[in-house]
Amino acid sequence: MTIAELLVPEFDQEVARTRKMIALVPEDRFDFKPHEKSMTLGRLASHLAEMPHWLSTTLTTEVFEPGPDMKAFNASSLPAILAELDSRAASARALLATASDEDLAVTWTFRWNGHVVLSLPRHAVIRNMVLNHMVHHRAQLGVYLRLLDIPLPGTYGPSADETRGFA
Repeated sequence: MTIAELLVPEFDQEVARTRKMIALVPEDRFDFKPHEKSMTLGRLASHLAEMPHWLSTTLTTEVFEPGPDMKAFNASSLPAILAELDSRAASARALLATASDEDLAVTWTFRWNGHVVLSLPRHAVIRNMVLNHMVHHRAQLGVYLRLLDIPLPGTYGPSADETRGFA
C-alpha cells in the first residue's frame, strides 16, 4: 500500500467531518468572537475551508513563503465557504491520490520572512500541517458553536447533543 493510499481515506474523512461542522455556522453570527484575541466565527470557518489548499501547495512546491500580496480567504456567506471547501478539497484529493511515495518523501520547506519555520517530508507536512491542523481548528469551531448553543454532531463518536451513546 502506498503512502497516498493510506492518506486519502483519512483526508476524505476529515474533510467530511469538517464540512458537517462548517454547515452549522450561522451566517448572522459570522462576527462572533469568544475572546478579543480570537478570530471571528466567519474567518475561522473560512480558514477551515482554505486548509485543503495547503495540501495542494505542499504537493506542487518544495518551498513556500507567503508574500505580502497573499490574502486569506474570508467569505461573507456560508454557501461561499462550503463551495470553497468542496473545490479546494477536490483539487487536493486529486493531487494526493496520484502522488507517489517518492513525491511524498520530498522535503517541503515553509519560510516566513526569510526564516525557515519547518522543513519536513511532504507526507509529514500533510499529516501535521493539513490534517492535524484541520482537526485543531475544527475543535475550535466546536467551541464557538457550543458557546452559541448550537447542537454539535459527533466526529469520532457521539457528541453530548446526540441521543445515542456508547452504553
